[in-house]
Amino acid sequence: MITFALRCEPAGHSFDAWFRSSEDFETQNARHLVGCPVCGTTSVDKALMRPAVSGTRRETGPEDAAKMMTALQQMAREARARADYVGPGFAEEARRIHYGETPARQIYGEASPPEVKGLVEEGIAVLPMPPLPEDKN
Repeated sequence: MITFALRCEPAGHSFDAWFRSSEDFETQNARHLVGCPVCGTTSVDKALMRPAVSGTRRETGPEDAAKMMTALQQMAREARARADYVGPGFAEEARRIHYGETPARQIYGEASPPEVKGLVEEGIAVLPMPPLPEDKN
């Protein structure tokens, strides 16, 4: 779909209209099917349009990716400092907290993809944390 800025000839009313293509506009306009929504005239032509230019987009380079990973790792460190480690029992403990069977608190641990999917399906919010260099020690 293309949006055209249009203008009626007698009164100079400006308006926009959508067409499948430039040819579609030309065909409809030649058959007097395009009318001004203000005065109703079918004497319509394209008006000057400003180009639809999207904003500049900068590609993410290796340095940017490294900075983002460092920031994510720092957030993971802070989350771990405020949470209890529950190990491979994460999914079970998250359910117990969610259903009020144990006091609410922040936890982290390990869960398999099927376990994570099950938690999400139950409406339990989970987020993956990036690996930390110190985890390999």
